[in-house]
Amino acid sequence: MASETQNAQLDAMNTLKAVEDQFQTLQILNEEGVVVNAAAMPDLNDEQLQELMRRMVYTRILDQRSISLNRQGRLGFYAPTAGQEASQIASQFALEKEDFILPGYRDVPQMIWHGLPLYQAFLFSRGHLHGNQMPEGVNVLSPQIIIGAQYVQAAGVALGMKKNGAKSVAISYTGDGGTSQGDFYEGINFAGAFKAPAIFIVQNNRFAISTPVAKQSATKVLAQKAVAAGIPGIQVDGMDPLAVYAAVHDARERAINGEGPTLIETLTYRYGPHTMAGDDPTRYRTADLDNEWEKKDPLVRFRKYLEKKGLWSEEKETEVIDKAKEDIKGAIKKADSAPKQKVTDFISNMFEEMPYNLKEQYEIYKAKESK
Repeated sequence: MASETQNAQLDAMNTLKAVEDQFQTLQILNEEGVVVNAAAMPDLNDEQLQELMRRMVYTRILDQRSISLNRQGRLGFYAPTAGQEASQIASQFALEKEDFILPGYRDVPQMIWHGLPLYQAFLFSRGHLHGNQMPEGVNVLSPQIIIGAQYVQAAGVALGMKKNGAKSVAISYTGDGGTSQGDFYEGINFAGAFKAPAIFIVQNNRFAISTPVAKQSATKVLAQKAVAAGIPGIQVDGMDPLAVYAAVHDARERAINGEGPTLIETLTYRYGPHTMAGDDPTRYRTADLDNEWEKKDPLVRFRKYLEKKGLWSEEKETEVIDKAKEDIKGAIKKADSAPKQKVTDFISNMFEEMPYNLKEQYEIYKAKESK
């Protein structure tokens, strides 16, 4: 009996290794901006390539300015994004306007490029209610603060799309730490069972705040967690915008053709702290690790590729930087002019039909506000 048990355990270990070996990282551009996988190259014309680069540069400047504004006390909660531009921007670039984004709190750039006005993104950071009021036709939900909860929501939105016969997808993002949450599996399992048109992205930036991936999960490949839900999983070089675009584009095609959801793990890195709320990455990350990933910078990689094709220059990049700074200046000014929030706003927005106890409080505060 003991030998049979040992043989079964050995078979299980061999099966695990076989599954892990199936997941090869998709890469199209290497660190020097050289195409190493022409067969996977997405069908993007020169204008689209330039636009993708423009958005990535713009987003890097937005991140830098947002950090400065946070330190000045002009923004509230902020999660830095530098290093993750390929993962975030290239994935959104593969979407259509009718697709729905269910973001985590680091995924504000995708919301902006999907149509959220920049000043409202700043208001969200400040905790202003207008920052959560999405304009008509902008298919995004407010960033989810509860880790992994957006995966369950994405499964529901995607199922609704399927029932309505819509040729669109719901895409959701979480970090590597999010895969340790129950909502993560519930979301991908539900979507898989009903073949809902969803795309689930795990942005594996190596640390869930300060906890490294190896201490979160025994699996060496987070994408293989898709196997348990019976859906395809793919691991992608998350510093390579072309690889990210190709993976999301293909996943979207599968989804709208009724083939169900896909789990995509992007191997990426955040250069800054987890958030600006006191996190110190030097306490859990080494300078050597930081330097290793800075050599993989998605902007540097893509810039080299485009320059070789004659599609990018220092002048073009300067224009983007200047435009970003101008837009940010105008957006923060507009955010500053937003009406101050009132207690009555929160009370009236809480329920469609206000209960009697809140009606009493509402009248009390309304009287105070009118003085």
